Amino acid sequence: MVKIVRRRSLGVQPVYDIGLPQHHNFLIRGGVIASNCFNKSHSTAYGYVTYQTAYLKANFPVEYMAALLTANSGDQDKVQKYIATCMAMGIEVDPPDINRSGVDFTPLDQHILFGLSAVRNVGQGAIEDILKAREASEPFQSLADLCDRIDPRVVNRRALEALIHCGAFDSLEPNRNQLVHDLELVLEWAQSRAKDRAIGQGNLFDLGGTATVAEAPAAFDAAPKAPPVEDLPEAEKLRLEKELLGFYISNHPLKAVEKAGRLMAPFSLADLEEQRDNVTLSAIVLITEVKPIVTKKGDRMAIVQLEDLTGKAEGVVFPRSFERIGSYIAADQRLMIWCKVDRRDERVQLIVEDAEPIEAVRLVLVDIPAQDAANIQKQQQLRDVLRSQAGERAEGKVSVIANITGQSRRQLVRLGVQFRVQDAQAAVAALSQQGFQARASHLVPQSPMAAGRPH
Repeated sequence: MVKIVRRRSLGVQPVYDIGLPQHHNFLIRGGVIASNCFNKSHSTAYGYVTYQTAYLKANFPVEYMAALLTANSGDQDKVQKYIATCMAMGIEVDPPDINRSGVDFTPLDQHILFGLSAVRNVGQGAIEDILKAREASEPFQSLADLCDRIDPRVVNRRALEALIHCGAFDSLEPNRNQLVHDLELVLEWAQSRAKDRAIGQGNLFDLGGTATVAEAPAAFDAAPKAPPVEDLPEAEKLRLEKELLGFYISNHPLKAVEKAGRLMAPFSLADLEEQRDNVTLSAIVLITEVKPIVTKKGDRMAIVQLEDLTGKAEGVVFPRSFERIGSYIAADQRLMIWCKVDRRDERVQLIVEDAEPIEAVRLVLVDIPAQDAANIQKQQQLRDVLRSQAGERAEGKVSVIANITGQSRRQLVRLGVQFRVQDAQAAVAALSQQGFQARASHLVPQSPMAAGRPH
């Protein structure tokens, strides 16, 4: 029996199974055979489970992903990754709904409905009381209807505010800010009605002159409402969603640039561990948290938490880079970053070398007829022009997109990093001189208040 204290890859080595029925054996350095490892039946069990999960994912994808989300609902990183997988599979994940959501993630046709148990500040007792009230009668018609049918000692104001802010009441009233303002008045009204019912006293307007107290209709139209208020700004709604759910669900600050971002920066954070070291990558990310640091020399740097539509990662902005891009390093900032993977201390991080707000990111679009795209001379001419615009050290950051057009279709192709240019307008002028139709554009439509460095 040999005890394995550490492992290191030795490349391809011969492996022998000496046939002991209770062991799976393999060769380690020096020719020693290590036994007492996995039983042979262990790999069979793994293979069978793999077959089962592959079958379910292929034939029941919505149900499978709903179960996977439920099983990992306590791990926000995994939930975010699986929601991104759902999007890639064409499965939409809907926000919680007070009239449809159950305890866990629920498959509905080609959608998955968010479970109430994943909402912070909403305990199991509150969920059970809400579901019991819903199942005992009919779907809730309004906030007042729900408050009148639940036990306010179990479903408190904090839980109701959480459900409002995460979008669970959007099907009843999309103005979340209005519901929050109404909540205190409605709770007092519902508690007053509960006390009246407890002592057998009806409300004159509920009874309508003929009904008994037990038969009195709800009369929710009589429930008080706060003066009308405007809904919360989209950014604030998303911030509260993330605070309560752990991630954005109804929308995402990067969703508006998802397609363009995939073309400009195909690297996503979910693929971080698969990337090679010492290769400059570009990604479109959202900064969620910033930890400022001052070095012993007095230089400023930062550790940042980044996320995109697929996952999260930690990044480091060292002093030399921070001096140049420090004004962009702030929470809730949407950036296009240029970075490298760092694997020191057994952790995978990103070293952020440069960044730009996505509103300032520019690109060069070159229209190329399909027949020219296959012309070797035209290809070489395009290469020469772009390389002349890349700078001496090929430090250009402006991506070039080829718009290849045929008779009935077109295709956008992002040229490699070696063809990035330093100045969009200068590159357009150089391309035009060589007979190419080119124009400079921004990644996102510009507004008068668009942020970014001058070009």
